Amino acid sequence: GHDLPPRKECAATWRKRLFAVLPQFETTLLVGSYAQAWHLRSRLRDSMTETVRAWREYAPRYIPLPHPSWRNSGWLKKNPWFAEELLPYLRKRVRRVLRD
Repeated sequence: GHDLPPRKECAATWRKRLFAVLPQFETTLLVGSYAQAWHLRSRLRDSMTETVRAWREYAPRYIPLPHPSWRNSGWLKKNPWFAEELLPYLRKRVRRVLRD
């Protein structure tokens, strides 16, 4: 059960136009391995878990996150640092970006 990758023509069709009309991005949430691979490229780690664990190296510009799924409950139990360290930072960062 993995998600299918985005279709190749999607980014070419809408990405530049969308980013041109949106306000300046201070933080981009990289949800799932496809988004992480697209944005981080050579800075990507060997696994999604390692990439998310290295979130401080990418923040505040990028915050890598696991794809939300009910199947992640096991992952969350194995990686308590996510709820203890990354989520508090994410909440604070989102509040700041929305406030500014």
